[in-house]
Amino acid sequence: MSEDTVREEPFPSPSRQATGLVNGVETEVSSMSFSDKIMVTISQGGRLAQWVQVPLAASSAASVDMALPGAGSLLPSEHLTATTLLGGGNAERETMGQLYASQIASLLTLRNPNERRSLLLGLGLQKVDTTTSDSFYDVVELVQQVL
Repeated sequence: MSEDTVREEPFPSPSRQATGLVNGVETEVSSMSFSDKIMVTISQGGRLAQWVQVPLAASSAASVDMALPGAGSLLPSEHLTATTLLGGGNAERETMGQLYASQIASLLTLRNPNERRSLLLGLGLQKVDTTTSDSFYDVVELVQQVL
């Protein structure tokens, strides 16, 4: 193939990005949709230190639970199980990473109850703040902009 026939094409996977402040630190959030996975990255200072996966396919019993009143609350759905693939560092970071992953997976299943792909979350927060929920809600708000 000669250089004359090479076409520049945009990346074929749909993607979105957002930037905002979380605890005074610039935070970049992006999402990319593939045929088998939805990848979301949350990065501060360009780092990605932890990867968590959550299968979104639900059993039939979990589907009934999602249809019950109160299923639209901010708590993560019970059928979603987050698994740390890489990183984590310590128990506090691993727990927070799994909480973020479960919450984002819940948002995805609330938007589309028929979603069957897996969520792959890349997380790179400089500091894990467990003393206040403000940073958690700031991150979730940024993620909602890219889903």
